[in-house]
This record gives sequence, C-alpha cells and structure tokens, in this order.
Amino acid sequence: MYHTTVTLKKGEGRTIKAGGLWIYDNEISTITGNFENGDLVSVQDFDGYFMGYGFINTHSKIRIRLMSRRKEHMIDEAFLTKRIQAAWDYRKATCDTGCCRLLFGEADLLPGLVVDKFSDVLVVESLALGIDRLKLTILTILKKILADDGIHIRGIYERSDSKVRLQEGMERVKGFIGEPFDTKVEITENGVRYLVDVENGQKTGFFLDQKYNRLAIQRLCRDAKVLDCFTHTGSFALNAAVAGARSVLGVDASELGCLQAEENARLNGVQDRVSFQCADVFELLPQLEKQGETYDVVILDPPAFTKSRNSIKNAVKGYREINLRGMRLVRDGGFLATCSCSHFMDPELFAKTIREAARSAHCRLRQVEFRTQACDHPILWAADQSYYLKFYIFQVCREL
Repeated sequence: MYHTTVTLKKGEGRTIKAGGLWIYDNEISTITGNFENGDLVSVQDFDGYFMGYGFINTHSKIRIRLMSRRKEHMIDEAFLTKRIQAAWDYRKATCDTGCCRLLFGEADLLPGLVVDKFSDVLVVESLALGIDRLKLTILTILKKILADDGIHIRGIYERSDSKVRLQEGMERVKGFIGEPFDTKVEITENGVRYLVDVENGQKTGFFLDQKYNRLAIQRLCRDAKVLDCFTHTGSFALNAAVAGARSVLGVDASELGCLQAEENARLNGVQDRVSFQCADVFELLPQLEKQGETYDVVILDPPAFTKSRNSIKNAVKGYREINLRGMRLVRDGGFLATCSCSHFMDPELFAKTIREAARSAHCRLRQVEFRTQACDHPILWAADQSYYLKFYIFQVCREL
C-alpha cells in the first residue's frame, strides 16, 4: 500500500511485538523504496511478516511511530475520524470534559500529538514529524466531533515549542491556528476557578493530569494549616483553601507563577487565607524547619527532576531531599502528599526514595492512597512512556 518497506533485524521489534508503537533506529535491518521524512511506510519482521504502518523519520532515534497494525487500513480521514471519535467517547465516559486532555499521543494511538481542552479553547502540542503533517486535518475532525455534541470551540492555540521537536528535525512553533483570541481562559475544575494562560503558561498552560489528585487532598485540608510546594499557579493550594483550610502557603520559584496564583486566589475569594511566596523550595524548607514551623498538610508537586536516564542519580537526590524536608515539617499525625512526574523515576525507585527519606527523617509513613495521572491521560500498558505520574498521600507518624 505504501511505497517504502522497512525490515526489522532478526530478534528486534520487541516493543511493538508487546503492543507498543515505537521502533528505534538500531532495530532496523533494511529500508527499500524512496521516502521523505514524515512519510508513512510499511513495516515487516525479518521474515517478511507484516507488522504495521507508521511514520518514518531518520532524524529521530525513534525511527518509526506505528499508526496501525492492520494491513487493510488506509491512514486517511475516515481512519483518523474513527480514532478521534474513540478518544472523545472515552473522555465522555470517564471524566469531566469541561477541561481535559482530549488526545494523549500514543495512549490514544495518535503518536506524538497532544490536544488539551480548556473550556471552549483547544491547545495543541505536536512532537513528531509524521503526525505534524496531519495536525490540521485532525483538529478539523476534532472540532466537528465536538460540534456534533453541541460544543463550540472558539479558538486553537499551538504550543509546539518543546525542545523535543529539535530531536525530530523540526522547528519549535508557538501561535494561533486560525483567528486570534484572548489567551487567558477561565476554567473550573473541582469547583475551583482558574485563569489559564495558554500562551505563556508552562506546557499547554495548565497541568490537567493532577485533576483528581487535587480533589483527593481536599478532604484532608478542612481547618488545616497547609504548605504547598512548587505551587505553579496555585492549583493544590486553592483546592486546600476551597476545602476549608484555615491558612495556606504556596511556594514557587517562578514570580510569574506566583502572580498568577494570587490572581486565581482572588478569583475564588480565598485571598484572605492563601498567600504565595516566590522562593527556591530547597532553600526555604530548611529555613521553615529552623523557625519551628509545622503544618497539618504538606504537598510536594515538583517538576520532573530528570528527563533522561542519564541524570537519574541526581534526580533521586533531589526527590530524597525534598521529601525528607517535607516530612520534617509535617506535625505528628499530619499528612504528606508527594509525587513525581518523571517517566524515568519509575514507581519502584520513587517508593524506595521516599522510604529512605522517611528513615532519615525518623518518622514512619502510613499510606493513605496511591494514585496516578487523571484518566484523561490514559496509561497504555504496552507503551510505558504514557505512564509517568506517581502520587502518594501518607500520614506522617513520629511515635515508634
């Protein structure tokens, strides 16, 4: 069906044989036929057995990203419509769709493409060359599918400005797709109102993956003194305040983030109980401990300390340090919410790091619950890169 055939080496292709979607450069034996990077190619095993169709890109170590395993499939508008409809039906069945991730790359079998919905605005992030060519077609289909359910999208903003695009031989892109609009968008999540800056906020403007983890801490925060570290635009802090916390301190190194968090606090009418401090969390936590401060609830929601396997040792040190400091600030019987959003910090290593921090802090932990990313960021078991967020809630006990 496609003009180029890629043949795998004998014994390779283990990832796609297990259900994944990526083929790496060192797994390929031969490529026959003419192609341009971003083209669809046919993939076969060393013995000629058909493996699927995917996008090829010689600039990337991920040489091929599969789109389909069925020989009769044609990757056309009808095919894309079926994929996008399935993704939307899944969201309608599992989560609040007022603001959610509509498309999550490999987990929705549309590798390299992310689309977030903030009220009536879409934000798109395209990270792979092949899918980038289909981006406008996919967005047109998506808008039509939403319109069929009575949802009008007033604007689309592109945030394909990640450095990952450089590894694909692509330029970083940021700007409107279609007519310009006000890029500060108001959303409501868990009963909390936010102004999302889709133009200048981190990633696509707001971290939707923690939606139900933020909701989970609400029941712990009634009449509590709360410390929210790496608060970004105040999301955990505001959930604590709306739930009835008597005082909340949110800390972030970004001055812009703190200003946006203060704006969100005013939007929710909780500015009398919530304050934000622009500071380095690693420097502030020892200072708070020295001052004798303690909290009923401490929340640690740091950025990814590692985005590769090469820097995992330093990341472990960082996670161990903040968890140690955080535990020391929790009163006896209080609660610690802690997480890692790094794919390379796997669940076993993260749990081991927390256990070591607890030992150094001379406290014991009673696990309340373990959670992952929100269900609009589904985890495709065969594609483990879709699983990245680990979230624990512990009760911190001093007595042994």
